[in-house]
Amino acid sequence: MSTPVLYVGNKNYSSWSLRPWLALAWAGVDFDTKVIPLGGDHYGKMNNPAILAVSATGRVPALHLPSGRVVLESLAIAEWAAESATEPGILPKDRELRAQCRAVSAEMHSGFGAVRSELPMNIRRRTEPRDWSDLARHEIQRLIDLWQELLAEHGGPFLFGHRTIADAMYAPVCTRFRTYGVELPAAASAYCDAVFADADFKRWERDALAEEWAIESTDAV
Repeated sequence: MSTPVLYVGNKNYSSWSLRPWLALAWAGVDFDTKVIPLGGDHYGKMNNPAILAVSATGRVPALHLPSGRVVLESLAIAEWAAESATEPGILPKDRELRAQCRAVSAEMHSGFGAVRSELPMNIRRRTEPRDWSDLARHEIQRLIDLWQELLAEHGGPFLFGHRTIADAMYAPVCTRFRTYGVELPAAASAYCDAVFADADFKRWERDALAEEWAIESTDAV
């Protein structure tokens, strides 16, 4: 293996796969992508033989490096991409801003459980607006407030002005808001539009729309 290989789940559904894929693409890293379909008898479990063959945790994404080492977890892969960048960095140059970028990325990595549960990523789907749980509404407002604070501070169009690992972490949320018809204020809406217009995101989206796999439990949410 001469280039890293990123193993991902279905591009329509796997938010955790989209995040490091964008980070690697934005960093200019030369890598291959291999999709392992999720769903079926193993969906939501960590006993899928195809995934266990490439990931000791039973989860994707998993980045296999030419050295033979395997990097698991979306945020760790994004950090590896930042350190391997051949394009302009996907972390801010300023030390304080790098810390801020890492902090908001970690907040996405560890938080917003209600949004993940009630608004699962489904790039193909469009639904009518609906009532969310109190916790989901609280998390949606936190996301909007966070985005607007960063956009106001750094001038947009991305959270820190240019594309960073923070945008890779929050890009799936933009797709969720679009899928479920979440109404956004102007600045947050413009941010999502910038994500959707990104050439690398568009590549992922085209693949997601072309996929034939379906996960009925997610499509019914």
